[in-house]
Amino acid sequence: MRLSGSITALATPFTAAGELDLDAWHKLLAAQLQGGTQAVVVAGSTGEAAALYDAEYDLLLRTAVEAVAGRIPVLAGTGLSNTAKTIELTRRAAALGADAALVVTPPYVRPTQAGLIAHYRAIADDGALPIVLYNVPGRTGGDLLPQTVAALVDHPRIVGIKEAVAEAARMDALLAFKSDGFAVLSGDDPTACRAMLTGADGIVSVGSNVLPAAFRRLADLARAGRREAAEAWDARLRPAYDFLGVEPNPIPVKALLAAQGLGHGLRLPLQSLSPAHDEAARRIAALVIELEHAGREPIAA
Repeated sequence: MRLSGSITALATPFTAAGELDLDAWHKLLAAQLQGGTQAVVVAGSTGEAAALYDAEYDLLLRTAVEAVAGRIPVLAGTGLSNTAKTIELTRRAAALGADAALVVTPPYVRPTQAGLIAHYRAIADDGALPIVLYNVPGRTGGDLLPQTVAALVDHPRIVGIKEAVAEAARMDALLAFKSDGFAVLSGDDPTACRAMLTGADGIVSVGSNVLPAAFRRLADLARAGRREAAEAWDARLRPAYDFLGVEPNPIPVKALLAAQGLGHGLRLPLQSLSPAHDEAARRIAALVIELEHAGREPIAA
C-alpha cells in the first residue's frame, strides 16, 4: 500500500447529548469522497480517540470501512501508551476492516529511542496491519528522531511516517528515507505545502475535514512541483490555518463542522470554542465555502 496526497484525520461528530452522531459521520465521509480526499484516518487525535469507548471506536471504524467501500484507504488510530495494548487494538482494527494503522509514539510514558524501536518493531512483527509511524511531540511528550526512523524503515510492515514537527530540517532528514515502500507525510497543515514541494508524499490534515477539495488541490499542485501555483493557493488557505490553531485541536475544526451542521461539540475535558473566537469562526466558515468552491475548479495547465 502506498499512501499519498490529501489524507484527512477525521473529527468525530457528537450529538447535542454527547452521543456519536452517525448521520453527521456519514455526511462527513461522503463529503471527503466527493472532495477528492485520498485516504482517511479514523480515531486519531483529531477524532478524540482518547474520549471514545471501545464500542464507539468499533462502530466508527466499521461504518467508515463500509461507507468508503474500498475507494480509498482507511487508517485506524491504534497508538496507545503500552505496546501490548497497541498490538491488541491494531488486531481489532484489522478485524474491522482497516487498511493500515496510524500508530502515534506512546503518549505520556516518554520511552527512550531504543524503546521506540522495540515498540514499533513489536507491532509491525505482529503483522496485523501495515503501520504508519506518527510523531507529534507536542501531544505525546516524546520525539521519534530521524535516526530512530532510519532503524525502522526497512521493516516490510512499516509503510510510512506522519511527521508533525514543523521545522524544514526535520522534513528534509526524513525525506532521505522515502522509497516505494515508505511514504513521508506531513502532519502539519501550515507547512505541508513546503513539505510536499520538497518531496513529501502528502499530508494528513485537520483542515481537510472542512476543506477536502481545497486540500486535494493543494496536494495536487505541490506534488506536481508547481511551486508558484501551490504557494499562491497555500496563501489563500493561510487564514484557515491560523484559525485552526487558535485553540487546541480539534476545538476550532469542530466549530467549523458545527457551522456545517456536522456535530454539536466535544467531550470533556475539551470544550467548545471560546466566545472570543466566534467572529473569527463565522468569517472562516464563510471563507471555507469560498475555498471549497474554488478548490473544485479544474487546475489550469
